[in-house]
Amino acid sequence: MAVMDRSLSIASPRPDLAAEPEGFVVVLDPGDRIHFLDWGGPSVPPAADGPRDAPAAERPGVLLVHGLAATAWTWAPVARRLRRVTHVVAMDLRGHGLSDAPTSAYEPDQLAEDAIAVAEGSGLLALDLGGWATLDVPEPRLVVVGHGFGAIVAAWTAVRLGPRCAGLVLVDGGWEHLRSTTGMEPEEWLRELDEPPEVLRSIDAFLADRAGFDPDTWDADQERAARSAVTEVPAGHVVPSIRPHALARSVEAMFAYRPSDVLPVVAAPIVALVASADEDGARARAMEEAQSAVARADRPPIDVRSFPGVGHNLMRYVPDEVTAAILGIATG
Repeated sequence: MAVMDRSLSIASPRPDLAAEPEGFVVVLDPGDRIHFLDWGGPSVPPAADGPRDAPAAERPGVLLVHGLAATAWTWAPVARRLRRVTHVVAMDLRGHGLSDAPTSAYEPDQLAEDAIAVAEGSGLLALDLGGWATLDVPEPRLVVVGHGFGAIVAAWTAVRLGPRCAGLVLVDGGWEHLRSTTGMEPEEWLRELDEPPEVLRSIDAFLADRAGFDPDTWDADQERAARSAVTEVPAGHVVPSIRPHALARSVEAMFAYRPSDVLPVVAAPIVALVASADEDGARARAMEEAQSAVARADRPPIDVRSFPGVGHNLMRYVPDEVTAAILGIATG
């Protein structure tokens, strides 16, 4: 996999540190509520602080999808940058964050439907496309971005969107068949997710653990993301916010994903941002298999950008690079 040449990247805008998103929900049949954070649109003229090649009104909006057992707040470092250039929304997947956690309906079609409902409900996409053909304006399009499990959901969403998708960005996930790369079954994967008791003994212990991953990038946004992932119980310790059944169903959905069946059907450009963890080369082989499947479908190759020495949470560790990759599609 090629290492990204940062000299060729679009410059990332500086973060809008004063911005605060608004929280909303969309309601899907049979009443499931999906929560999202709407970070709004450009807060300064794009020509002064971002790419200059397209008017802001013509740029695709961006939908951000978090990873397993996380929430929309994990995207704050990237959203603060993107909002200077285009409209950006981060959703809570069903079973996560402030979204409802039904006991069923975690299948690919439903997860993609949730994402599209958020895109339409937030105004990133038009609800009624029929009228666009008669107007002398571009039809709204969307860049879908996902991290880990969210990258899988983003890929399913991109397929469902068809020509309404302007690009798909896979942030350290979405190109692997997990049974092949991990050698695990869903039940084994779930056991690997268990936190040590000492980390969950108090909210302070939990936050200290998360801050310790990289003290230089720990800030108020990272603390908010960490707090949103757990619930403090009366006894004083914390438990994951995601309900056990929602976690299990989400992991089953992850293991059902076959990138060789999905990625070749995506009509839009695909960018994959790859963190460093790949001890046995299984992830690199998975990317080669994904590229081969895309090539057999006569689609352009996935644009792979690697980050040696950087952990899974690329939004936290390299937000400028993640933002630049998204803007490379959104402003292209």
